[in-house]
Order: sequence, then structure tokens, then C-alpha cells
Amino acid sequence: MAHVVIMGAGIGGLPAAYEMRDKLDKSHRVTVISDSENFHFTPSNPWVGVKWRERKQIEFPARTYLERKGIDFISTGVKRVHPDRNQLELNDGQTVAYDYLVIATGPKLAFEEIEGLGPHGGHTYSVCHVDHAMKSHDEWEHFCENPGPIVVGAVQGASCFGPAYEYAFIMDTDLRKRKIRNKVPMTFVTSEPYIGHLGLGGVGDSKGIIESAMRDKHIKWICNAKVTKVEAGKMYVTEHDDMGAEKKQHELPFNYSMMLPAFKGIDAVFGIEGLTQARGFILVDKHQRNPKYKNIFAVGVCVAIPPVEATPIPTGTPKTGYMIESMVAATVYNINADLTDMPADKEATWNAVCLADFGETGVAFVAIPQIPPRNVNWFSEGKWVHLAKIAFEKYFIRKMKKGTSEPFYESSIMKMLGIDKLKS
Repeated sequence: MAHVVIMGAGIGGLPAAYEMRDKLDKSHRVTVISDSENFHFTPSNPWVGVKWRERKQIEFPARTYLERKGIDFISTGVKRVHPDRNQLELNDGQTVAYDYLVIATGPKLAFEEIEGLGPHGGHTYSVCHVDHAMKSHDEWEHFCENPGPIVVGAVQGASCFGPAYEYAFIMDTDLRKRKIRNKVPMTFVTSEPYIGHLGLGGVGDSKGIIESAMRDKHIKWICNAKVTKVEAGKMYVTEHDDMGAEKKQHELPFNYSMMLPAFKGIDAVFGIEGLTQARGFILVDKHQRNPKYKNIFAVGVCVAIPPVEATPIPTGTPKTGYMIESMVAATVYNINADLTDMPADKEATWNAVCLADFGETGVAFVAIPQIPPRNVNWFSEGKWVHLAKIAFEKYFIRKMKKGTSEPFYESSIMKMLGIDKLKS
């Protein structure tokens, strides 16, 4: 009997647990370890931030649903991974042994890399975690009673730009509904070399479409931007040219700011030679397997993926929903193959597929493969994306409560977009 442990109970960890339990022989044990009792649907955080959602609508206790499927659950969190002895040291001092480990923790949010950034003692909000979104949720009404300038975007080293664009347009929509948009100058600050780069070198006409939308909504922008410091009510930003040389210094006043931070690996794995790279992301081969520790796999944002291209200011590569889904499928297949003496040769299709809500409309894109040149380079906009994102939220939360491992993107979104199957 093998013990498969999954670190993380998010949009990568929970599907991995359900699929692992479904595919593996029942003689094998599956355990999920998280630092929280709850699952929350991260893509809904921008809605939480402006009070379009309450926490209880996107979060639920994970234990009941996991244990109902015969999956053990520990919520004390992992202090340190010890791959040399196949053990996890938990935050409460206990140790858990594993035969296979799947790391699906997501990233550590590196607010500390910029003075004054973030909701923990800093001066900006975040929508990367429901706890952070709730801080904004509680403040948003107060801001709307005393409106003023907004600065929104993503700092240098960020690797998930979609939520920054989503939040800018969602705030714009909410302010218009309140009839106070005229009182709120808005500036989008991003490390991307141009609007719509998305960490992917652009997809289709993402640059033209998003630029046009921002002009229409009177959202100014600064690209190739490096945030150097944030003070109460003021952000210091250095704008660079296309060669990376300093171009202009900006001091941006704000009454409210949401900035996505850079990501890095969590403390439990950071600095483990052979397991992680310099930023602490997990090194994996094309089968989601760590090259040094063959019984460790990783899925989702914690995986090390090099940038699509060099940019004047550092930008990371996003890991979108379909990419995570395909990583999970490959990981489960390969662990099961290992256990049944079959070739563990399943490869994830690291393609980018995304639905981004813009309040009343939205944008969708497909990049196959993620790194250009591409076989599919598709980008579209419309109200249908807003409706599809709402449907996706309801579907995914229901699926996580039901405990099924149905591949949503392959079975649903691709059909909706008129693409039969995602292939590299």
C-alpha cells in the first residue's frame, strides 16, 4: 500500500485529490494537507473585493467533502518538506511519511520585496487570497463614501496579470453603477512591456482590445513600470523604456490601491537543492516529476516555468485553469502508472486558456502552445465572457463539493469556444 500526500487544498490540490482517489486502487491511501480548513475559489476574489460576493459564497469547509470520498485531511500545514527521508514536518510538530508527494500549494506572495506593499502592514490591497480580498471588501464601502484616485495593477515579477485587469474593470463598473466614477481617476501600473502582454507575449489582439477598453473607460496606464516604494496614499513608480533604461519617475497619489505582488515558492520548500529553483518554485520535467526526487510531483502556480520572453522589467508566466487541469491529469496518471508498473509517460499540455471578467463584459483567450509560435492564438471579448465566468464559478464550486474529477476545460470551455481538443 502506498501513501500519496497532496500539499494544498486549492484549485489544484482538491481536483488532484479527487482524481487520485478515483484512479488509484483503494488499497492506496490519499491524504490532503493544507494550512486552512477551507477551500476557496480564488478566481472569484476580485468580486469579493468590491462586495459583489460574500466570503461564504466562494468558500466551504474542505474536510467534510474530502473525508466523504475516503481522503484523509490535515489542516495544520507543512513547516518543511524533507525529501531525503520522504517526510513532511508539520506546523504542530508532527511528521507525516509519504511514498508520493504532490505539491499543489500555490505561491508565497512576496509583498515584503517592496516597501509598503500589501495588506499586512502595507498600504495596498490584494485579491490573491480570500483573506486579502475580504480586507478590501470591508474597506470598499468606506472608499466609495470618500472617493479619490485609484492605482491598480501588478508589480515587477508578478506572473498572473489577468486578475489585475479584471479588478480594474470590475471597480470601474461598480463605481459607474454608484454614479461616482467621475470622482475616481484610475491608473493601471504594470511591469508588462505593453497592455495585454499578460506574461504571454500577448495573445491574438489582446494589446489592441484591452487598450481600447481602457481608453473607453478612462483608465490611464504605465507600462515597463517598477514599483520602488509605497507610502500611505502615494506610490513611487519608475517607468522604463523598451531597452530597460529609466525613463520617468512617477509619484502617484491614491485613496485606494490594489497591486498584485511577485510570487515565489513557499517557505516549506524554499532553498531545497534539486527540488526548487532560485525563487523557490518546484522543478519538474515534462511529466510533472521532480528530476532529483522521483516520487515528488507538482502542479499549478508553484511549478517553475520560465518566462515566455525576456522583458525590460521582469514578468512571470501565468498558470491558467486549463494548464493546472492538465498538470493534475498527467500527475495522477503517472503516479498510478508507477504503482502498476506501467510507463509514467503522460505529459501535461501547458496551454493557456483564460476567462477574464470585466464587470459587465469580459475577454477570453486561448494560446496553444503557450510559447510562440502558436497553433492557436485566439482572443475575444463580449458579455458572454462575463456570463461564462459566473457559470464557471458555480460549476467549479459545485464540482468540488460533489467530489468529481471531470475535466471542465476539455469537456466544456473548448466546446463553447469551438475548439475540439487542446493539443500542443
